Amino acid sequence: MLTYAIGDIHGRADLLARLLAEIELHRAGWPRRLVFLGDAIDRGPDSAGAVATLKALQEREPEAVTCLMGNHEAMLLDAVSGRDPELWRLNGGGPTLASYGVTRPSDLPADIVAWIAALPTLHGDAQRWYVHGGLDPARSAEASDRETRLWMREPFLSSGHDFGRHVVHGHTPTRHGRPELRASRTNLDTGAVFGRPLTAGVFTDAQGPPVEILAVR
Repeated sequence: MLTYAIGDIHGRADLLARLLAEIELHRAGWPRRLVFLGDAIDRGPDSAGAVATLKALQEREPEAVTCLMGNHEAMLLDAVSGRDPELWRLNGGGPTLASYGVTRPSDLPADIVAWIAALPTLHGDAQRWYVHGGLDPARSAEASDRETRLWMREPFLSSGHDFGRHVVHGHTPTRHGRPELRASRTNLDTGAVFGRPLTAGVFTDAQGPPVEILAVR
């Protein structure tokens, strides 16, 4: 079994299609799981296309595909409910609205909003925790609250804390377009929306850290 964890897409549906094709070639018929680390939307040109791809994959293979919520999905939900819509617009919500052909958050398709609202903020397997932002070093992974999982950078990034499993996350784009590989964690946000690659880590059941990296640009 291979597990592919995919970093922040941010509306780059074109790179997502390329990366999924690369994953199909790479797995060469072996069973696989997909974990998307959140922030499928905002800033990039085709958030609607990215969400449609993830939603279709999850509906077709619910046991093999996990889509996590990112802080950008959380901002969309806040905007739809009328809480701080300007914050979402300032953080790239405008291109997401445009990709759906609407101008107000309340006009987004109800089925899409419902799908986003149901996304989990944490996923685990035997070797790893998967989360969008980070975890609280003072708590266990499961005790870290929703805001921490969606938004955390420090002290998570510098702590080197051992959560009992390797942590795979996104949220903090690397400046060099390569994943950040640490003993306790792997950051797969390589800044796809800023002209850098979209990256997947390849994981096995034998160890926590990735055994390989796939990237497209």
